[in-house]
Amino acid sequence: MKTIPSFQIDHNILKKGIYISRIDDDITTYDIRMREPNRETVMTNAAMHTIEHLFATYVRNTEFGDNIIYFGPMGCRTGFYFLTRSLSDGYSINLIKEAFQYIADFWGVVPGASPKECGNCLDHNLAQAKEEAKAFLKVIDNWTKADLKYPTAPTEEE
Repeated sequence: MKTIPSFQIDHNILKKGIYISRIDDDITTYDIRMREPNRETVMTNAAMHTIEHLFATYVRNTEFGDNIIYFGPMGCRTGFYFLTRSLSDGYSINLIKEAFQYIADFWGVVPGASPKECGNCLDHNLAQAKEEAKAFLKVIDNWTKADLKYPTAPTEEE
């Protein structure tokens, strides 16, 4: 079998940030990398679950909420995938920043976290989610479209 594109990224040099994972017609998949793979402790399931609920709720309630296809965790627990349709990279970066600011500032009941709404309603941690969001905001504070390309290993000439 062919190696899928996300497994072709050199995780040994991957840093925290926002990257374009793939583009399929008008759908862009962003890699929101909150941990350096295999070098940092992964996020807790509870923090990721709460980030997922808050981020998805925020972005789907914006002006272009209908252009949001998916936001969800990576199995490795180092980040999230965010899929958008027909949104510019600049808008998407700002939306990601706004969503993480929303999480960092959030107080109250986590949306969609009741037993009726959520399949694992006991596995949330708002305090951890807020701390994760605050830390990631520092990483992406000055992130621009020019930063969206995955890092590559230096060649022998470099």
